[in-house]
Amino acid sequence: MINLLRDYRRYKHALEVSYWMTDKRFFSPEPFDVGVRIHLIFKDKGLEEVEKYLNSILQQFKGFQIYSALLNCYTSEKSVEKAEAIMQKIRDRGLARAPLCYNFMMNMYYQTGNWGKMDNMMNEMKGKGIIFDQFTLMIRLSAYAAAGDSDGMDKIAKMLESDKRIILNWNAYAITAEKYLNVGQAEKALAMLTKVEGMIATSMNKHHAVGLLLKLYAQAGKKEELHRVWDLFKQNLRMYNKGYISMMNSLMKFDDIDGVEQIFEEWESQGLSYDFRVPNFLIGAYCRNGLLRKAEALIDRGLSKGGVPSVITWCHLASGYIHEDQVSKAIEALNKAISICPPKFIPSKETLRTCVEYWENQGNVEKAEEFVRSLEVEGVFSAVFCDKLRCFINK
Repeated sequence: MINLLRDYRRYKHALEVSYWMTDKRFFSPEPFDVGVRIHLIFKDKGLEEVEKYLNSILQQFKGFQIYSALLNCYTSEKSVEKAEAIMQKIRDRGLARAPLCYNFMMNMYYQTGNWGKMDNMMNEMKGKGIIFDQFTLMIRLSAYAAAGDSDGMDKIAKMLESDKRIILNWNAYAITAEKYLNVGQAEKALAMLTKVEGMIATSMNKHHAVGLLLKLYAQAGKKEELHRVWDLFKQNLRMYNKGYISMMNSLMKFDDIDGVEQIFEEWESQGLSYDFRVPNFLIGAYCRNGLLRKAEALIDRGLSKGGVPSVITWCHLASGYIHEDQVSKAIEALNKAISICPPKFIPSKETLRTCVEYWENQGNVEKAEEFVRSLEVEGVFSAVFCDKLRCFINK
């Protein structure tokens, strides 16, 4: 139950199950359970609560599971000094015998730009006879890519291919391809994508692999490969909403509205659950190109089929109305977006500013102030940004 809830990022509920497990005395916790609980506390309540909990852990439990879980927390928070102190404890106790803790440290050094220390970690692993795994090499590859060092990337790619002790999956090749694309090495990226294709048949997550393949071929500018992969895999796989979303999103990289319309029609013919993320690609394209009637018709069509427009749907429509100088309709659409706005979603600031300008021109400062207040109450924008909007209104 805990692992399943973690997979769905339901950390609070997973933590409740963890405490229920021990507080009701159904099970005595093992070190692994304590390590998992540390991770859940970190995700749900933060690092300070983890450190409080650490004081309640019996000394007999403080082995690799606990220290590695704590190291994961510190490296995730980029707390370099605390992470290095815990890593030293792991070394001193002779627990640094596998790549896991080194990978945590390397990822933190990559995120903080301490790339020299990444090499120190790899040299230490070599000295102890610890075999690099694919995560070790992927982290170092990412750092080389961030530095634009294609020679360094080639060195890591060669290690991936030559060391038979490293167990690779398609995702390692996909990441390598993406990093090569980021440094402008398209031919090397395409060679990696060929390897990804060859591994999909035996993959446990074929749909995700196909989606990533479509994205990367689009990033490489290979539209013909995009269609080839789509046609190839849909013969053997039943494509669901996410697959159609991946294909439509990839075609939008080429501004191929006709192609997106064809995939949309194909999706509708499958009778899948009506997910507005699929038509949103077309709604956005129509609004950007002055085809508001088509966008409105598509929204009405989705509503008639039981679909529920998302925040993005209404923001697309608001943007389209603004470009056509139909600001009153834009405000109506934006209010619908705000009414269902999730906490972390941020609508276009340009759209909001245009709405406020509209009220200012109408001489209705009170209405503009009411609108800004609703943004603040709903948590759409910070108080600082809302204050700036008020200054803009009252200037």
